[in-house]
Amino acid sequence: MQLKLEPRGFQSKFWSYASPVLAIALTIVTMGVIFLVLGKDPAVSLYTFLIEPLVAENGATELLVKASPLILMGVGISLAYRANVWDIGAEGEFTIGALFGGGVGLAFPDLPFAVLFPAMLIAGVIGGMFWALIVALLRTRFNANEILTSLMLTYIAQLILIYMVTGPWRDPQGFGFPQTAMFSANATNPTIIEGTRLHLGIFFALAAAAAGWLLLTRSLLGFQLRVQGFAPRAARFAGFKENKLVWTALALTGGLAGLAGTLEVTGPIGQLTPQISPGYGYTAIIVAFLGRLHPIGVVFAALLLGLSYLGGEAAQIELALPSAVTGIFQGVLLFYLLGCDTLILYRLRIRSSRPAAVRA
Repeated sequence: MQLKLEPRGFQSKFWSYASPVLAIALTIVTMGVIFLVLGKDPAVSLYTFLIEPLVAENGATELLVKASPLILMGVGISLAYRANVWDIGAEGEFTIGALFGGGVGLAFPDLPFAVLFPAMLIAGVIGGMFWALIVALLRTRFNANEILTSLMLTYIAQLILIYMVTGPWRDPQGFGFPQTAMFSANATNPTIIEGTRLHLGIFFALAAAAAGWLLLTRSLLGFQLRVQGFAPRAARFAGFKENKLVWTALALTGGLAGLAGTLEVTGPIGQLTPQISPGYGYTAIIVAFLGRLHPIGVVFAALLLGLSYLGGEAAQIELALPSAVTGIFQGVLLFYLLGCDTLILYRLRIRSSRPAAVRA
């Protein structure tokens, strides 16, 4: 007996949008089973992981803090994937953007806020774009696979960050810890609600989602990106320049990731350290697919994945579970999401493996 996937020949519009909901439901059920295996009450554990962070003091604002970088990177990744450009290096672009933006803040701490903070954001965007355009150059000039190059550049970016915070930029008054000095008040991302950590990043994130939606649905560039991803041969026949679209898609992805990195280190962190991201760049890939590669869908997906970070922290405190529970939730969600998407396009057939009888 053999299991075989056969193309359906069509794609259900209903299930295209319903499959993320089904994947989320299956993930919640599976997490309940996992908690049970770990010796925890499933109902209590799921409440602690998914509900308690929202009803806690400042829970809603903390969720927005976690979701902001995911929205920014998720929108950029969605635009690139729409064009069939598979950049998985948003984590590295996030890191380089933080280095560029943070470097400006460390170099000119006494500049007025109205000058310094925008300059840091611009530097962060430039840094992220620069890192992503290395991938674009390698693909368009040497036909290198962007999945591999963007992933390898992520590790290089992390090593550069470690070198800078343990070497040239280490705080001389930091008691030997691998970190820079705290950013000055003029280089700090201001909070928008007193008593919380919610900062300007949420406005940038929502603006990026709105701009991404307008780009895809109301602009020639968005049309070109969609055609390039859906029908490359048709795009070439129409005269669309593939290399130009690759550069554009990666520039958008890198710029938004770099902006997210600068907003993160000038906001909740306040300095550069060896660990400035819990893996936002990789999680943003799940956000993009869960949001159906649509900028508005990305917003809702980012809220759910942001909740997984808060839930992981709550599970550590309340249930004595390791931080890996966040990664387990995200991994299970991605597994079910890909499985549901596969079954939208293919049906599972069971066939006998016995050879057909040969007639005389």
